[in-house]
Amino acid sequence: MRFEICCSLLLMCGFASLSHADTTDEEEASARLQVTYNWQKHPAFQAAYTGPNSIIPTSEKMYTFATTAYLGMRLWQGSEVYLDTEFSQGVPFSTNLVGMGGFTNGDITRAAGAKITPYRQRLFLRQTWSNGGESQRTESGVNNQMAGWVDRNRVVLTVGNFSTLDVFDPNTYAKDARTQFMNWGNWTYAAYDYAADARGFGWGFATEWYQDDWVLRFGRMTGPALPNGLPVDQSIFKHYGDQIEIEHEHSLFGHTGRVRVLGWRDRAKLASFSDALVWLKANPGNYTGPAALLAVRGSEKNKFGVGLNIEQEINSNTGFFMRIMQTDGRTETYAFTEVDGSLSTGVTVKGGAWGRSDDGVGLSLMRNVLSQDRRRFLEAGGISFFIGDGRLNYRPEDIFEGYYSFGLAKGVWLTADYQRMQNPAFNADRGPIDIYALRFHSEF
Repeated sequence: MRFEICCSLLLMCGFASLSHADTTDEEEASARLQVTYNWQKHPAFQAAYTGPNSIIPTSEKMYTFATTAYLGMRLWQGSEVYLDTEFSQGVPFSTNLVGMGGFTNGDITRAAGAKITPYRQRLFLRQTWSNGGESQRTESGVNNQMAGWVDRNRVVLTVGNFSTLDVFDPNTYAKDARTQFMNWGNWTYAAYDYAADARGFGWGFATEWYQDDWVLRFGRMTGPALPNGLPVDQSIFKHYGDQIEIEHEHSLFGHTGRVRVLGWRDRAKLASFSDALVWLKANPGNYTGPAALLAVRGSEKNKFGVGLNIEQEINSNTGFFMRIMQTDGRTETYAFTEVDGSLSTGVTVKGGAWGRSDDGVGLSLMRNVLSQDRRRFLEAGGISFFIGDGRLNYRPEDIFEGYYSFGLAKGVWLTADYQRMQNPAFNADRGPIDIYALRFHSEF
C-alpha cells in the first residue's frame, strides 16, 4: 500500500505538467484531486424499543472525510488507464452501519473509523473503438475522464478494478453522493445489490455499445468473499454479479431524456430467509447477531432484480429523475443494503435560474420495501447485518431529501442537506428521524 501511495504522488506530480486540456483538444495524461467532508446529525427520536441493529434513538453525530487522487494516461490509440488512490476516515451513527435501509451518507461505506486509512480505489483500462457518427466532446474531471473527442457510435471496454456503478445506472440528476443527493437510494437503486467489496468496488469487465440513440451495456464483476465483507472473491467464474442494461435517448418537446432498463443477477454462497427462519424457530433466543444467516449459508444461490431508470430535462436548468427496482428478495444481502424493492424520484434545479450558475437545489422522495421472506425473518426476531430491531411492526421506509448546494468558488461547494426518514429499518414503532447535514466538497 505504501508503494502504491508513493507511486500515486509521483505520478500526480509528473502528470500535472502533462495535463493540457485548456490548450489542446485532447489530454494525454491527467491528475485530479477531490476532497469531501460530510457532517451529519440527528436529534433524539421516538423508539418503542431498540434492538441489536437499531440506530440509537438519542441525539447523535457522524462524519466522513475522503480525499482522492485520480491519475490517467493514454497509452495507445483509444486507450485510457486510470489509477485512483483514496484516503478516508469516518464514524457512522451508532458506531456501526446499522438501523436503516436507505443510509444517509454515500461515503460511509468507504470510511474505516476515526483513523485515516489509504487504499487503492481503482486501477483499470478503458479501450474505445470508434464506429462513426458525430464527434462528441468529453470534458476532463474527477470522474476518470480525460478531455478529448469520441464518436457517437462506438464500443467501450472497461476492465480491471472499478465500481459497477462507474458504468451502469448513470443518471444526470441523481448519481454523485459528493455533489448531489446524499442518500443511497438517490445515487443508485437502493434495491440494486450489485457485486462489490464492502467499499463498493471489485474486479471485472464491462462493455458498452453506443449506436445512434441506443446504448447496450453488459458486464461481470467480482463480489465479496463473504456477504457484506471487504475481501474480494476472485473466483469470477463461480461467484459473481452479472448485469445488462439497455438505454434509449429521446427528445420530448425539444428536451433530452433517457430511459434505461437494467437487469442483474448475483451468484454466491448466500443464506435464504426461509431457511434462516426455520433455524430461528429451532433455536429460540439462543443466538447473537446474524447467527441464523451464518448457520444456513452454504450452497450457491442466485439473486436477481430488474430496474427502470428515467431522466428528463424539463428546461435548461431543471431536470426530473425516477428509479424503480424489484428483486426476488429470497436471500440475504450480498454487497449493498437491505432493501428488496425501491422507488426514488425527484427534481434538481441549477442556480442559473436565479443568477447563481454554480448553485443547485434538489428535492426527492424515496420508498423502500422488504420481501415477504425477509419481513417474516425480521418479525420473528431475526438479526441480519444492517437491520434487526428484535421485532418488527412492518411499514415501508419512506424518505424525503432536499439539499441546497452553494458554489463558494470555482470547484468548491458547501451543501446543506435535510432528510426525514419515516419507519427506519421498516419499523413503524421507531422514528421518524430528522437528519441534518453539511457537506464541503472541492475538486481540481
